[in-house]
Amino acid sequence: MKKHILNDRTKGLISIIFVMLIWGSSFTVTKVVLKEVPPFLCAALRHITASLILLPFYWHRRRQVQQQLPYKQLFLMGLAGVAVYYTFFNFGMSYIHASTGALIEGLIPVAIAIPAAIFLREPLRRKSVYGILLSVTGVILVGFVGADHKTDHALLGSLLLVGAVCCWSAYTLLSRQLKNTDTLLMTTMGIFLGTLVLIPVSGIEMYYKGIPHISPKAWAGIAYLGVFASAVAYFLYNRALESLPAAQVGNFLNLNPVIGALIAYIFLREQFTTLQLVGSVLVLAGILLSTSKVKTPTSQPV
Repeated sequence: MKKHILNDRTKGLISIIFVMLIWGSSFTVTKVVLKEVPPFLCAALRHITASLILLPFYWHRRRQVQQQLPYKQLFLMGLAGVAVYYTFFNFGMSYIHASTGALIEGLIPVAIAIPAAIFLREPLRRKSVYGILLSVTGVILVGFVGADHKTDHALLGSLLLVGAVCCWSAYTLLSRQLKNTDTLLMTTMGIFLGTLVLIPVSGIEMYYKGIPHISPKAWAGIAYLGVFASAVAYFLYNRALESLPAAQVGNFLNLNPVIGALIAYIFLREQFTTLQLVGSVLVLAGILLSTSKVKTPTSQPV
């Protein structure tokens, strides 16, 4: 029995690390796609792709697992983690640098750990609290105080990314509460229901803005975001949440801004201001402080 728990935990750790590598690259890819595709349409095309990839696996799994799905909670997951999250994320990323967006998303572990401690009764240690405070201070410097606001609506873009952070916290907590629901069924239905919300909204967007010309490069970016950053990554993320506490998964999400900022620097040649560099150091310090080994409780209430 003990061996089985350890194996599940190891699978969860491998899953979340792989997810971070995918999502870390998604900031730069999204920034490239948004140069040609408006935000709502970008989100809709991304998740239509993800739904088409996942649905055949869903139907195959549905024949094997006779489980009543909690559609109300799944709709809320799709609304929070797909429709509203990517509305905030795509509009925000259209206004700010990819590296700034990546580092603002460093707030996600904070937005997960505190509600998880309150609502899921997952332990929040003093060291984690100090790490959270350092990370929050760093993100404020990166996204608000030290950011280059010469671009139009940069402050609005940063605020929208904070809104996306809150949406992802809600998605994570909902997923953790449904950890006894089959991962593939839960992931697919959540993405599918969220996509159904995005499709009519993107249709209204095209009605007013027209149908954009999308280059092969942008289509490749949409395919990457749909297949890997949505279909594969969401499935692995929810699988990790089956065997790891929400706060521990949140700690791993601290890798996301670091990887995202590094990729943006390499491929988009984005530069940091002095205050942003200071903020980045504080974010990393918060990561080191708050990601020390967390004991996995034998009975977990994301």
